[in-house]
Amino acid sequence: MTQLQRILHIDDDPDIREIARLSLENLGGFELLQCANAKECMQAAKVFAPDLFLLDARMPVLSGIEVLRELRTIDRFAETPAIFLTAKNQMTAQEFTPMDRVLGIIHKPFDPVDLPKTIRSLYDGHFSL
Repeated sequence: MTQLQRILHIDDDPDIREIARLSLENLGGFELLQCANAKECMQAAKVFAPDLFLLDARMPVLSGIEVLRELRTIDRFAETPAIFLTAKNQMTAQEFTPMDRVLGIIHKPFDPVDLPKTIRSLYDGHFSL
């Protein structure tokens, strides 16, 4: 089983990025790289090589699902799992295909103390199937 260490977080809201950073780095012990938009993330992902994508659903220019599908065009990310961190009612599981490899949706507002545990649970559950 692959251990989750590196998370690429894409969200256009700087406050959400900061709360997630504090939670995931300080409480979760993850190595985290954050991007504000699709252009940043496409460049950064190639260098960072994340174990997991954590995406917002609604962002300017490209939505989170569009960003994920762009990332899927890069061979090394075709199988990288994803979790959406998004406002309640912005998306449902019916929007995904099996090829999207979405492990779950975490709704905003989220509890920063529980966020690392929730992400680990979704990730570990995926690999225990």
